[in-house]
Amino acid sequence: MNKFAKQLLPFCSLIFIISLWAALEPENFLSLQNFSNVLRRSSVNGIMAAGMTFIIITAGIDLSVGSMLAMCGMLGSLGMLFAGGGTWTAISGGSFIDMGWLSMLFGTVFGIGCGALCGFLNGICITRLKLAPFIVTLGSMSVFRGISYLINDGKPFAVSSYTFLDTGTVLGLPAAVLILILVLAASGFLLRHTAFGRYTYAIGSNVQTAFHAGINVNKMLVLIYTFAGALTGLAAMITTSRASSAQPSAGIGLELDIIAAVIIGGCSPSGGRGTMTGTLIGTLLISFLRNGLTLLDISTNVQLVVIGLIIIFAVTADQFATRREA
Repeated sequence: MNKFAKQLLPFCSLIFIISLWAALEPENFLSLQNFSNVLRRSSVNGIMAAGMTFIIITAGIDLSVGSMLAMCGMLGSLGMLFAGGGTWTAISGGSFIDMGWLSMLFGTVFGIGCGALCGFLNGICITRLKLAPFIVTLGSMSVFRGISYLINDGKPFAVSSYTFLDTGTVLGLPAAVLILILVLAASGFLLRHTAFGRYTYAIGSNVQTAFHAGINVNKMLVLIYTFAGALTGLAAMITTSRASSAQPSAGIGLELDIIAAVIIGGCSPSGGRGTMTGTLIGTLLISFLRNGLTLLDISTNVQLVVIGLIIIFAVTADQFATRREA
């Protein structure tokens, strides 16, 4: 399989999935409302997948993103509720607190900052303790989820005024979709046209060669995990806005969809290869796949099986292609 064919395969798969659902459920699937919902729901996954793309290009992985999303949503909401004048008794009890836009902006930035801090800690543990990303993020996945439940004893925070990131529009586009476009465009530029992106590819291609070429590998990895964490924090605030509440159970199993989107989009698990265009296609493919299966009334358990098989197929195809190139 040559390079062009590998890049074209995810796009052809997306077209096939859309055509299949259009044939099986034309009335429900082809509606403008359905496509709008899919794009809005894709925004959270796409933003997180942008950060995951950098991580997987370096031959790393982050299993903690689902738990991180829940914790950042809880902490961001807590920050905006306190900034809005709420007391702990009122906040923990779920009372309505009338927040101004400044307090909501503060909470949003605070949630993004919490994500960046989580990513930073993951990066520090990986580089300073010389631990595998799989082990570090498997542990932090449990830590972040536990903190999410401990913050308010397993209860959500109500932020009913915080809706703009879900229902708001900018220039006729849903705010979440516009944020997704901006994140992917900025991440794509960063990856393809800056030293940061070139160093990311170099580390994934051969970490020893990158080190001997003068790249500060440890610093780069910490920056990459911090950047991915910040994007997860942003996705957490969009998720919170969508539900008008922060749920400690948010994002359970979400890491599967994020990793699947990046790998299906052509990012190699062995590192050194991947694009934001591919990640966008992979994200849309997963979203449309889940959307069609839901319209066909197929259970989420079956959806997990299908997505798992797709991941196995994508990784197998990548390994065969890599061996042939070698």
